[in-house]
Amino acid sequence: MSAKSPTISPSDVIARADALRRDLSGNFRDQLVEAMYAEAETIAKRAVTAKGQRRLDWDQRLDRLITSPIFGLPIMLLLLSIVFWLTITGANVPSQMIADALFWIEEQAANLFTAIGLPWWITGFVWHGVWRGLAWVVSVMLPPMAIFFPFFTILEDLGYLPRVAFNLDWLFKKAGAHGKQALTMTMGFGCNAAGIIATRIIDSPRERLIAILTNNFAPCNGRFPTLIMLATVFVAAAFPPAVASVVAAGSVVMLVVIGILFTLIVSAFLSRTLLKGEASAFTLELPPYRRPNIKRILYTSIIDRTIFVLWRAIQTAAPAGAVIWLLGNIVVGDQSLAVHFANVLNPLGVAIGLDGVILLAYVIAIPANEIVVPTMMMVYMGTGVMTDGPEGAALYNLLVGQHGWTLLTAINLMLFSLLHNPCATTIMTMWRETRSKKWTTIGALMPLAIAFAVTFATATIARLLGWA
Repeated sequence: MSAKSPTISPSDVIARADALRRDLSGNFRDQLVEAMYAEAETIAKRAVTAKGQRRLDWDQRLDRLITSPIFGLPIMLLLLSIVFWLTITGANVPSQMIADALFWIEEQAANLFTAIGLPWWITGFVWHGVWRGLAWVVSVMLPPMAIFFPFFTILEDLGYLPRVAFNLDWLFKKAGAHGKQALTMTMGFGCNAAGIIATRIIDSPRERLIAILTNNFAPCNGRFPTLIMLATVFVAAAFPPAVASVVAAGSVVMLVVIGILFTLIVSAFLSRTLLKGEASAFTLELPPYRRPNIKRILYTSIIDRTIFVLWRAIQTAAPAGAVIWLLGNIVVGDQSLAVHFANVLNPLGVAIGLDGVILLAYVIAIPANEIVVPTMMMVYMGTGVMTDGPEGAALYNLLVGQHGWTLLTAINLMLFSLLHNPCATTIMTMWRETRSKKWTTIGALMPLAIAFAVTFATATIARLLGWA
């Protein structure tokens, strides 16, 4: 009679696999993939006979340049700069046209409400508050998205975006994150909510969560108005008008690079603390370059991305417009509630190199970053309604001459705008993708804590060195 073979449980198999895994080298996965492709090449050579020496086709020659360790990243930054420049310059005219049309509707409707004898506060609340908040978000948000997302989709359809992931994979690997996070981060430049949705392409739950929590450091187009205003008033103004727009775009790109650095730093921190774990392998086979499909580009960029994200922003912009109007028009003593709240926040604002008005604008603008600048202008100018304020020298005089802005204020506002908490649309998307109160709270508050820490450190160092 033969003895029974010992029963092997699943836990035994897992324990044995863990023991064997310790003996593997750190690049075992890479070695395995290389061996598989080498074997495939050997089989192909045995089965296929080619006449003469095979020359590299055009996409292989192009890949040698685009994925080059020397030229890959500069080309990526150049393309990103071009897309930003086209987005910034191309969105100005349609944004103004949409704003003019929506504000004309506001004026006509307000006149109608007044003519039929409705109280001024109903007219103000509905049209100068709720409607103006919606109008501002649509006019500022729609044109940049309608330009950025098609360009992004064209690069995606061409097959360039996998090359971006290839070029940045080693950086994210060192940070303990996934190479595909580069793609989700790039999508975040259009909208962080869309970038968070794009993290579905990452299979590992741990690495997907890292990508979700750090996508906020890619500045979305809602933050562009603030960044462009600062770059134009404090940076580009020192250059000739012919190159001012190029300098402004270059300043925004520099902030984007800083955002990428924070993405990598925070990803590395999370992967070594709260989300500690083994990085999953990322084997990327570069697809061939393709001719873009115009129908797919239009549908994906306009319907799936632009309209989807804009609708979520509209849902949060309406109550924000109402709150802004109430704060600007309810007077206690001889000052509006907006001024009172700004005075309360001013000591904290000064400590981080800003002021109370700026902090109040960011508190109110949690629903949509697009209303930060008009809210600041409303409080500074005492208009009671959101306004874009003056331009050029008049804007410089308003900020610097009348309200004491300095170069430190501009620098720290750029940093704060880059790093601060995500908007309500992004927070909602974060919740829907994670279904976790814990990670949604961390994703909302962690960037804000980093923004306060960085600006406080910058302000403190500048004051110690006598620069402010």
